[in-house]
Parts: sequence; structure tokens; C-alpha cells
Amino acid sequence: MSETILGIEAGGTRTTLILSNTQGELIHQRVFGPGNFRVIGKQGLLDLLKSCANDEQDPACVCLGLAGVRDDRDRGWIIEAAREIWPNALIWVDHDLASALIVAQRNFKKADSHVLVLSGTGSCCFGRDKEGKEAKCGGWGHHLGDRGSSYDIAHSAIRAVIQHFDQTGSWPKLGEKLLQASMHNDPNDWIPWFQQASKTEIAALAVAVFEAFKKRDPLARGVIYQAALALVTDAIACWKRLESKTCYFVLAGGVFLKQPAFTRLFKRLLREIKEDAQIAIIPVESAWGTIYAGLDLHASSKVRRSRNSQSAARHTRTPLRDQVLPVATQISPTEIRLPLSRKLDVMSRGKAMDLFLAEDESIPSAIREEKKKILKWISWVTEGLKKGGRLFYVGAGTSGRLGILDASECPPTFGVPASMIQGVIAGGRTAIWESMEGAEDDFKAGFQTLQRRGFDRRDMVLGIAASGRTPFVHGALSYARSLGARQGMLCFNPHLEWPRDHHPDVVICPEVGPEILTGSTRLKAGTATKLVLNMITTLSMVGIGKVKSNLMIDVRASNEKLRDRAIRMVVTLTDVNYDLAHSPLLAAGWDIQQACLILEGKGDRPKA
Repeated sequence: MSETILGIEAGGTRTTLILSNTQGELIHQRVFGPGNFRVIGKQGLLDLLKSCANDEQDPACVCLGLAGVRDDRDRGWIIEAAREIWPNALIWVDHDLASALIVAQRNFKKADSHVLVLSGTGSCCFGRDKEGKEAKCGGWGHHLGDRGSSYDIAHSAIRAVIQHFDQTGSWPKLGEKLLQASMHNDPNDWIPWFQQASKTEIAALAVAVFEAFKKRDPLARGVIYQAALALVTDAIACWKRLESKTCYFVLAGGVFLKQPAFTRLFKRLLREIKEDAQIAIIPVESAWGTIYAGLDLHASSKVRRSRNSQSAARHTRTPLRDQVLPVATQISPTEIRLPLSRKLDVMSRGKAMDLFLAEDESIPSAIREEKKKILKWISWVTEGLKKGGRLFYVGAGTSGRLGILDASECPPTFGVPASMIQGVIAGGRTAIWESMEGAEDDFKAGFQTLQRRGFDRRDMVLGIAASGRTPFVHGALSYARSLGARQGMLCFNPHLEWPRDHHPDVVICPEVGPEILTGSTRLKAGTATKLVLNMITTLSMVGIGKVKSNLMIDVRASNEKLRDRAIRMVVTLTDVNYDLAHSPLLAAGWDIQQACLILEGKGDRPKA
């Protein structure tokens, strides 16, 4: 058994793992995705805990502070699940507010009670006195509660903007900021978006509200004031229910930690009601409460376990991800400094541009060196698509975004269902435009993503990773391999040794060399990626009959430009004039192939 304490705090937005020794000294810390027990369910939580086990497989104590834990039944099930993963560990389970409150009690001891005031994506007030009496206000989720949370602020701001527009007919400045932040062009677009957007996506708009608040925008000021007042009201109610004389109000969550103006407003409003209120920002991350709980559990336990050979073997075994990842024998070329660009910061723009173009000239020849491998992959993809299989691109960061870009172009260009070519990015939808820290390192998430999308042995997956060693990507490849499905890797690191049993069916590795901006693989590696993906999808679509001559005969004529192109394609393919081509296209619902058959007398006009 390892003399370590594994603390895991899982919330609605992210999961924080802390590993310490039994003196409470940090060994390392990691971040995973959302972990609310009520949202991800039992299987989701079990998968999350198994992912955490990669960091420590035989700790002395495992302490879990989990959002969504409500009662002893929840605790009992989670304890049993944790024991299956860590059979020798002492287990502590409570909700995430309890672990955060432990931080408050440990750091601010001179009070009869403590009230944790949490405002992040969600919100809640949770208090406890010296005798263990507890009180809670809020925490009902974004549909029923979460007063004063970033979700509440964003939602209230949009409602205020719409109300202002309805009543005055003028579109306010705050509305402009919120449209920009949500990446919408028209406020009407908010209606369907709100029906499908996640709590986290909506909560992210609060940043724009706070920016407007700092500039004294009247609508933003009203929204922020009401949010602070709602939290104050809940905090006071929580304290009163504890019936204690003195109380320490400890503030936690991203809103308090990242928005000092909001924190000052909250303190002022609270002291207007309770003049002697003691208020402080939580001094360390709330996840440390799980470590503090583990220290107490370890100290009080009289259980002494010997380090038998079985536990030692369990502790020293190599995690699956490390068995699968290729070994880098040298530093990746993408991480090496390019001598020609070492003076980029003082180089003239014209000379820098010439350097960019000169470096990009080497990309086609590097890709041509991988021609046989690319053609082999295209052949597999073509045959797979003909048999009902699907192609998945899997990557992180730029690689993932390029995969999504190429996949998203296939339905309108070739008239295929969106499910046929799919792009997967580590961290999910939000990672398309925001960096998701730690997402690319989650091997298990890559494995599970394909599993949850119903990937089967008819399907194919192409991993995209400049370094060739992204754990999320290798998780996806491992799942495909377990089913006997085709797996390929597109990377730009020739210095890799692949484990014998975990080598992809094909590794496409154009040697594009160092980047002009060291390590910025959105440059040459990104350009090369786009070129390769262009060829894979285009030539595969040619292979399944989506192209005639060099024409996109199944293009979706969804706008005026594309309808004009469709008419011209029918003209080219049938030798009729422009006006004659229009009628059969209308009759065929702008299906180019069907319109051609109608004109050739081989197809029937659809009945009205």
C-alpha cells in the first residue's frame, strides 16, 4: 500500500484530483471533466473513478467530495464502488460542499459556525456549527435555484436585454456583448440555443456581463446587484438556521475568485444586514477539503495494513495508457527551434511572410513521401463507407478542430448524413473554441467517447496528433483496436517506437520539420493536416459515387449560389440549356442525379 491520500472533488463543471502524502504535502494534481453524480449517473461516476485510479491504484485513503450526493443511500453505493477500485483504502464520501466547508473550518477556527457561500457555474450556501448541525440554502440546480451563480447571472442578463428591447424598441449595449459572447447573429437564435445549450455554456456568458458591469452598464449593474443580494439573502438564512452567535462566511467558487468587484459588493450588502460579519475568500482550492478529510481519517484509524506482495504489485503496475502510448526516442521536430525564425520578434513583416511561404513549400513534398500510406487509408475508408461504416477523426486542440472542420463539410458538399464522417475533439463541444486544460491527457475519455457514439468494427478512426502521443487520441484508437476496427494515425513526429500490440494499422507521418513559432502546431503541422484530410474525404467520396467528372453531384443546394451551381451541373451533364434544367431540378427537390435521370427519360418526376 502506498502512503498516499487521494482526494477527488467532482462538480458540475470539472473534477479535481489531488494526490498527497500522509503529511498533506502535494504530490500532483489533475483536472478531469464534469462529475456531478446526478448528471453523469452511476456508470459515468464509475468510469470517472476508474480514470482517477490511473494516478494512484493503492492509496491509504480515498476521499470523495461529489456534487449530487444527497443521502446515505448515495454514499453507500459510492463507497462500495470505490472499494471495488481501491480495495485496501479507507474511504470517505460526502457532497462537494462538505469537503469545501472542511477547508473553511480548518482555516477559520474562531467561530461558532461556518457558512460556505459558493458561486460558480451553480451556487449554494452550506453551513455547519461546532456541534455538527447543518443548514443549506440553494443548490437546487440551474432550473430551480442556483441564485447568484454565473448561470443565473447570464440567464438574468439575457432576460433583461430582451425585456429592454421589448419595452423600448432599442437594442442595448449589453445585448451586443452577449450576442458576441454566444456567437449568435440574431437574438432570435437564442430561442433554440437555450433549449439545447448546456448549463456550462450559458454560464460562460456571465463573463460578458461582468465586463459590462465594470463599465457601469445599467442593465449589467442591475443584474449583478440582484445576484449578489440573492446570495446574501441565502447566506444570512443559512446562518440563522444554525442559531449560532458568531459565524464565518467563507466565499468559494469561480465568481468570487475571479470577480473581485462582485466580491466587494457581496461583502458590503452582507454587512448592511450583519455588521460584525466575518468574511473571507477560501484560502486554498476547495478540493483540498478531501485531503484534509483524508488526513483526519488516516490519523484516527487504528487499522494497520502490511505491504504484502499483492498490494505492491498492484501499486507498481503500469497504467494501460502508458502501455499503449508510443515511446518518443527523441524530441519531436515540432518542439525544436527553427534556426531561420530565431529572430522572428525583430524580423520585418515582409521577410517573416516570405519565411512562412518558404517553409510551407516543403509541406507537399513531405506529404508525397507518405503517398502509399495515405492511399492505403483512403482505400480502407472507401470500402468501409460502402459497407455502412463511418469515419471518425479524433484529436485535441488544433488537430481536433481540423477534424471537425473536415467532417462538417461532408454533408453539404457530398449530401451524406452527418453521422458518416464525424469529428471528435478532446474536451467536447466547448473545446472547439476554448482551450480545455487536461482534456487531451484523459486516455479513458477518448476510449469512452467512441464507445458512447456506438463505434463498431465496421467503423474507422483516424487519430490526429502532431506529437503522436496524445492520450485522448490513443484511448480512442485502443477502443477501435479492441473491436477489430481499422485505426490510423496522422502525426508529425518520426521519432516514435510503437508497442507491438498497439501499433495502428497505418501511421501517416509527413516530416514537415520544426515550426516557425516553436511548438505551434497550428502552423505547418496544421496545414499538412488539412491537406491530408482534404484528400481522404474527397477521394473517399469519389470512391462511393458522390462525384461525377469533377462535379459534386450530391451537393445540397441550400442557397441561391448552390442552386445556380446545381442548374449548371445539370446543363453540363445533360447538354440541355439553363432554363430547361431548372424545372426537373425543382421536381426532383434539387436532387441533381434525379434531375438528370428525368431529363434522360430514365427517371420519374416525383408526384405532387
